[in-house]
Amino acid sequence: MTKTLVDFEQLLSEAVTIHGHLCAGQVLGVRMSMLGLQEISIFDPKGSDRKNVIVFVEMDRCATDAVQSVTGCSLGHRTMKFIDYGKMAATFLNLKTSKAVRIFAKDESRTLAKNYFPNIENKYTAQLEAYKIMSDEELFNIIQVQVRLRPEDMPGIPSRRVVCESCKEQVQDGRERNRDGLILCRPCAEGGYYDIVF
Repeated sequence: MTKTLVDFEQLLSEAVTIHGHLCAGQVLGVRMSMLGLQEISIFDPKGSDRKNVIVFVEMDRCATDAVQSVTGCSLGHRTMKFIDYGKMAATFLNLKTSKAVRIFAKDESRTLAKNYFPNIENKYTAQLEAYKIMSDEELFNIIQVQVRLRPEDMPGIPSRRVVCESCKEQVQDGRERNRDGLILCRPCAEGGYYDIVF
């Protein structure tokens, strides 16, 4: 029997198991994923639709684990793309139809959550409980988008490999840079997040 996206509590439980604890970000991530998949007509993301969906997450927070749990998308399978915008947002793309939606959390939903549970003093606990029952319209904005996906961004084997002429490390899938006639990896061309200690 294929699993459908109708059981919020089951999906939340699975996300919490993967993430390690229950928090408002888990609730938002599950709700965002359920809505995004529904909007692009993906109903069995871990089964028959698993090769038809890519998700772009814009945050490296708790919600991302929930998005991965619900959608089945992952960095390792190249079906989840991390775009470091620091926003509580994700874009869901149906590869078969090219339909895509970007869903982002409404800032005012945090304040509105307190109205649902005014007797809960801890604002994070109030948010967690409110996010479970608030409407999609209260929690999220949805916009139709067109995703620019290059062939080298697709899942599957690497489209090509080159060797950086400076550090001699391999660079896959068109991530190299051409600087003054040299083929370089991004850290050699632009600087990286690390410094080599000698």
